[in-house]
Amino acid sequence: MTDSNDNTEQRRVPRAEHAYQEIRRAIRQRRFGPGDRLREVELAQSLGLSRTPVREALSRLQSEGLAAENSQRGFTIVEFDQAMVAELYFMRELLEGAAARLVATSAADAEIDLLRDIHQQYAELTEHGDGNALAQSNRHFHETLCRCAHNRFLLRTLEPLYDALGLLGESNLANPVRARENLSDHAAIVDAISRRDATAAEALTRAHIRAAHTARIKKMFGQSTRP
Repeated sequence: MTDSNDNTEQRRVPRAEHAYQEIRRAIRQRRFGPGDRLREVELAQSLGLSRTPVREALSRLQSEGLAAENSQRGFTIVEFDQAMVAELYFMRELLEGAAARLVATSAADAEIDLLRDIHQQYAELTEHGDGNALAQSNRHFHETLCRCAHNRFLLRTLEPLYDALGLLGESNLANPVRARENLSDHAAIVDAISRRDATAAEALTRAHIRAAHTARIKKMFGQSTRP
C-alpha cells in the first residue's frame, strides 16, 4: 500500500494519521469494497507500522461511517443500504449547496476560472465515454467547488462523504445519458457562480445532487436512468 518515499512522510505525520490517510486512499481507489475485511495485522505489515496506530485509524473510520466492527469479523468496510445512501446524498445536498453559495459570494475570479476549466475538461471526456475518467473528473469538479468555498469545517465534513461515494460501486457516469445530464448541470452551476448569483448557484447544486441520488437509487435496483 506504500511506496519507497513513505518513510519520510511517516516521520512528518503521526502514525495513526498516516495509517488513516493510507486506508482512505485505498478506499477511494476502490482497493477495498463493501464488506471487505480490514485486517489489522495485514494493514500494519503493509504500512510498516504496529497494530496500535492501525487500530486507531480503523476506529476513526468507524466513527465516520466508513467501517464497522463486530466480534467475529473485526473491522469491515461498510455495506450501504438504501437508507444510508439517502442519508449520504441528503448531507451532500446540504453541504455542497452551501458551498456553491459561498463560492458565488466570495470566490476569487481565478478560482471561478479554474472551475470553468475543470468543467471543460469534463466536457471533452464525455466525447470518449470513459466512465472511470468521467468519475474522476466529476469528483475533481465537486472537490474544487468545495475548496473554493474556503470553509475548513465544511471540507472536513465532506471528506468522508466523498470517500463513501467510492463504496457505492460503479459510477452513474458510466451511463452516457447521465454523463451528459451531469455536464449540463455543471454548466448551469458554473454560469450561476460566474454571475455571482448565490441563490441560483445553491439551488442548482442541490437539484444536481438530488438528480445524482435518483440515478444512484435506480442503478441500485437495476433500472435505467430514464423512466
